[in-house]
Amino acid sequence: MSVVSTSRVGRKPVMIPAGVHINVNGQDLDIKGPKGHFSVSIHPFVNVTIDDGYITVKSDPKSGYCRTGSGEKLLKSITGTTRAKISNMIYGVTHLFERKLLLVGVGYKAQAKGKVLGLTLGYSHPIDFEIPEGVVIETPTPTEILVKGVNKDLVGLVSSKIRNYRGPEPYKGKGIRYSDENIVRKETKKK
Repeated sequence: MSVVSTSRVGRKPVMIPAGVHINVNGQDLDIKGPKGHFSVSIHPFVNVTIDDGYITVKSDPKSGYCRTGSGEKLLKSITGTTRAKISNMIYGVTHLFERKLLLVGVGYKAQAKGKVLGLTLGYSHPIDFEIPEGVVIETPTPTEILVKGVNKDLVGLVSSKIRNYRGPEPYKGKGIRYSDENIVRKETKKK
């Protein structure tokens, strides 16, 4: 049986910064840092080891999975994805992920009150968005929303859900958009 080389991303070890504690228990990975705690289950085709302050991700030769053709490609992609997720988790527990949303439009405003984000978006009724566990939402101004959290996927998902209440329209650019988003404007119809 030949040994599979891992993906280019999967080959790079991930450095463990000071103040981060990692516990590997079989296929379960627990990461604790100054900003929070994160637990995840690792794919069974992957082995995670900790050596001298670095985490190494390798494909498991005992998994019995096909090592040629599409099977090898799947194993490489799983290894690279696992390494990237571990790197994101370490960054999340040390720095937090943040996504900024802007409200553009007359009368559009947001206000965070406890576990609910109140949105006024030009509808006949206000919208109350329940903030999920693991995410913190702040409103520094009535037209800005900051979504922060340890989990990069959850921060992106919550930001996307908020944006979908009133996505930006192409003529005036009104709606909710990401701070780094560029809206391509359309020209209005002429008679």
